[in-house]
Amino acid sequence: MDQSDVVIVGAGAAGLSLAYHLVEMGGPGAPPTVTLVEALDGPLRPPDRTWCFWEKGESEYEDAVAASWRRLRVLGRDGRAITDRTCPYRYKMIRSAGFRDLMERRLARHAEVRMVRADVDVVRDTRGGAEVIGTAAGGRRLTMRARWVYDSRPPRDLPRARSTLLQHFRGWFVHTEAPAFDPDVVLLMDFRTPQPRHGVSFGYVVPLGTTEALVEYTEFSSAPLSEDAYERALLHYTSEVLGLGPLRIRGHEQGVIPMTDAVFPRRVGRSVFRIGTAGGATRSATGYTFAAVQRQSRAIAAAYRRGAVPVPPPPYSARVRAMDAVLLRLLAQGRADGAEFFTGLFERTPMARLLRFLDGDTGLLDDIAIGLRTPVGPMLRTAAELPLVPRRRRPARTVPASRAPREEVT
Repeated sequence: MDQSDVVIVGAGAAGLSLAYHLVEMGGPGAPPTVTLVEALDGPLRPPDRTWCFWEKGESEYEDAVAASWRRLRVLGRDGRAITDRTCPYRYKMIRSAGFRDLMERRLARHAEVRMVRADVDVVRDTRGGAEVIGTAAGGRRLTMRARWVYDSRPPRDLPRARSTLLQHFRGWFVHTEAPAFDPDVVLLMDFRTPQPRHGVSFGYVVPLGTTEALVEYTEFSSAPLSEDAYERALLHYTSEVLGLGPLRIRGHEQGVIPMTDAVFPRRVGRSVFRIGTAGGATRSATGYTFAAVQRQSRAIAAAYRRGAVPVPPPPYSARVRAMDAVLLRLLAQGRADGAEFFTGLFERTPMARLLRFLDGDTGLLDDIAIGLRTPVGPMLRTAAELPLVPRRRRPARTVPASRAPREEVT
């Protein structure tokens, strides 16, 4: 039986980030011993994906940044363009393979960190800590014990919620014969796509050069599409809307991210915690996760070094969660035109302020100012009825997959 100070289940962005901060953060005493459990090759192992986020200056992950931009663009349904600089932020892309390679090289420098390949099926409290039981290659059963366990696996079922939409998407990595992309500008939302009855759809273009880009079709709606439907939507978007002409598809991404006002429990036992999306790090109204995962990881590591109970902190304030709940119900009930709602928000709000808002980093006065740039009447009516709406349970339809820019981190 293996014993360590900390066991982390899942070696995606949340698990790798927490392991890194636990052993890299300075402070009194020796770093904890950490066992990081990564799923075996198979259905429990998440596919490679892309994460995007924004930040000021450089971070400890700069070596994994594949590309970055200082301008974002939104296109309304009528084609009107809103383009703005992101200063003082940069919008950055990290690919999961590059992030994993960087983190594994850094963690390899620490004798306190051990990586284990196994599929976990039991996480539970025990006397004086917790244990993790799984199956390694060849069917060998493993039991790992620790004082604290952090589980980043996506939940099988979502907690009870008043409103839940699914952010579902499929993207192509494309190469065009002729220059077709502005490499300095990310097309964050292009609403020139057919709109669903409830929710919203849009295109998303991350340029990787003048002839290379990630092009995605995304919906916020109640149910995913079939793969054929996504392919038809992407074909229409690339040929009829963007007019890209002949192109080669070099790869694809696809996934589903729950957008919900459910409260994700961060502590599920005396010594067992949930982190990443499983611990509520995904912003419910946008799907952004990466920056919140970093805040959560740093806070856990700091608490551990202080000798406090290292409970993951709430990634977002109660005010942010309340605003998101109103927006989700507004879209789910079809009380506002989603394309016009988001276009107007970007049109009337400076990009830097809006990015702070989307990251949950604005104060009350900024939030009020941004709220006044939305359909005030429907928002107020929705806010008034929200306390009367019962929370219901909804199964998670699929393992959420991360992507750019609205990524689910496991």
